[in-house]
Amino acid sequence: GLVLGVYSSEKDDGAAQFTSAGDAFDRLVSGKLRALLSLCGPPLKKGKSRVFHGLHQDFPSVVVVGLGKKNAGINEQENWNEGKENIRTAVAVGCRQIQDLEIPCVEVDPCGDAQAAAEGAVLGLHEYNELKQKKKPVVTPQLHGSAESEAWQKGVIYAEGQNLARYLMEAPANYITPIKFAEHIEQKLRSFSNVKVYIRPESWITTQEMGAFLSVAKGSAEPPIFLEIHYLGGANTDDAPLVFVGKGVTFDSGGISLKPSSGMDAMRADMGGAATVCSAIVTAAALNLPLNIIGLAPLCENMPSGKANKPGDVVRAKNGKTIQVDNTDAEGRLLLADALCYAHNFNAKAIVNAATLTGAMDVALGSAATGVFTNSSWLWTHLYEASILTGDRVWRMPLFKHYTKQITDCPLADVSNIGKYSRAGGACTAAAFLKEFVTASHWAHLDIAGVMSNKDEVPYLRKGMAGRPTRTLVEFAARLSQDSHN
Repeated sequence: GLVLGVYSSEKDDGAAQFTSAGDAFDRLVSGKLRALLSLCGPPLKKGKSRVFHGLHQDFPSVVVVGLGKKNAGINEQENWNEGKENIRTAVAVGCRQIQDLEIPCVEVDPCGDAQAAAEGAVLGLHEYNELKQKKKPVVTPQLHGSAESEAWQKGVIYAEGQNLARYLMEAPANYITPIKFAEHIEQKLRSFSNVKVYIRPESWITTQEMGAFLSVAKGSAEPPIFLEIHYLGGANTDDAPLVFVGKGVTFDSGGISLKPSSGMDAMRADMGGAATVCSAIVTAAALNLPLNIIGLAPLCENMPSGKANKPGDVVRAKNGKTIQVDNTDAEGRLLLADALCYAHNFNAKAIVNAATLTGAMDVALGSAATGVFTNSSWLWTHLYEASILTGDRVWRMPLFKHYTKQITDCPLADVSNIGKYSRAGGACTAAAFLKEFVTASHWAHLDIAGVMSNKDEVPYLRKGMAGRPTRTLVEFAARLSQDSHN
């Protein structure tokens, strides 16, 4: 199969404006493609497609996809590069049509941006069907022509990184337990000589005095794991690393503060923070980015049992602060508190944590963007600029002292794990809680609860767990590596 792009006509005459690959193919078939397109009715709108059969022996099926305006660039209102998003969407549509036709291989028009085209193809075809007997046919996308092969390959690596996060988040919680999560990541990194993976057991977590993390884990029969990854891509292994921290709750029942049963199955993806940061490091290694990255993922389940945290219990974090656990379903911040304390051991250039932390974040922004709380405008600028390129957007949220007061005004301990006004500003009080465990001057907390899954909002992702914002984290790391290079 072959996927070709066509731009919306600037004029009203509606003559199709092909990409250079489309033009070349049309010449190859003596103008038949253009003629057929004009016979098919009005010009193709953005993200729409038409399929033609029998035009050329090498390509029995050709899908023409609408790319929208030719020179669409950065849209200031939308905070993304519209041209790139249009290409991702159009290519995904085309590749899925080839898949529906059960054609095993598809060549993709680079559409002027081979990286975006590769991302659209690889993200658009991904589906979790490991456990089904009836699977969709596997389609291998490849670049049409040879002009932009390096950019295409980069796009494939970026998209495969996000697909790894989608795979981990979508898999059932009995398949991705804390130890299986860690082993899966270790296996992905095995071939890189500049990566070390440490799978820390419960005994190690105890010696580190991570009382907040252990208090969540003790409710489950599954033992906790602290996964630590060192990617040494920098020119000097002593260079200050970027530290990624990810919340790794492989299943979240809510604990004693039990969640409603409706939709609880989606809580298999409550390790989305760990999945995205670990996948970002796998991607950084595949791209051979020239910087050092450390990944930290506290992994456990949050379950109700006779050993579980009870509302009102007080636990002690690694930095000595006591935490009153007023709601056992606000458990992610307990894991992160200890992991963030540990992250300060590495003299980090920056600490970035990601977590499906609060339902309040989903209420605030929905699935449009990841909420970012940060004490560093330098860090924010890098994240924001990276997200414009990837189309996986971020939006800055407040870290006011107003919210800190709500968690430090606590009857039994130094801090409470929920704000005293209950649900008001829930994503902000959660961020204020984490800030109590951070002394680094460049720290960002990404609340990814709203972008955890996709219904139909991102057209180049199928329905299911989204693996967002893996590509933004990778692009951010790539920009940081250029910074330290210059």
